[in-house]
Amino acid sequence: MKDFQKEFLDNRNIEKDMWRIFKIIGDFTDAFDELSDLPPAITIFGSARIKEDNKYYKKALKISQKLSQKGYAIITGGGPGIMEAGNRGANISVGLNIKLPHEQKPNPYSKIKLEFNYFFTRKVTFLKYSVGTIMMPGGFGTLDELSEVLTLIQTKKMSKIPVAFYGKEFYEPLLKFYKNMLKENMIDKSDLDLFIVSDDIDEIVEYIYNNSIQPTKNIE
Repeated sequence: MKDFQKEFLDNRNIEKDMWRIFKIIGDFTDAFDELSDLPPAITIFGSARIKEDNKYYKKALKISQKLSQKGYAIITGGGPGIMEAGNRGANISVGLNIKLPHEQKPNPYSKIKLEFNYFFTRKVTFLKYSVGTIMMPGGFGTLDELSEVLTLIQTKKMSKIPVAFYGKEFYEPLLKFYKNMLKENMIDKSDLDLFIVSDDIDEIVEYIYNNSIQPTKNIE
């Protein structure tokens, strides 16, 4: 308990807060400067823990390749797993890495690499430059990012962009939870139209392409 109290008091230290402000500004300044000329981009979210032989890794790689052929840049969290697959399949690949004690090591396929101090500055950057998002299977981080996107669209704090979940079997329990939220009048029926769920790569790519800003030129 004493350790918690010390941490609580440390977090209210004015001097430390000032340094946090500078680090926050630094995160945004680096991102805005580096990505200002980025073409329309799709962010691919998903687990850092899966390996190259995992079926979802292979699917993320294929989705990235097909979106890249249509001219989109691909943004990921810059780490291993799904993020690596997303960057690997891209012609213009962006990795928004975050400093963590484990799991998050930059993958070698990000051509544009940025490192963030804070999750929230990183999430702002994801969505500032994304004209669509794809939710591959993942853990708490993916669920957090998924909820953030849907909440911002639902509350009209950002423009509506296409959101696609890949993996019907994986996301089935979450969809049941959403339907229960609807049953209890905690969301509107229209909120369930903010995304699609599919196991068809071509369907997802076409959904993204037909419902987002389209690149001016295809990249072969």
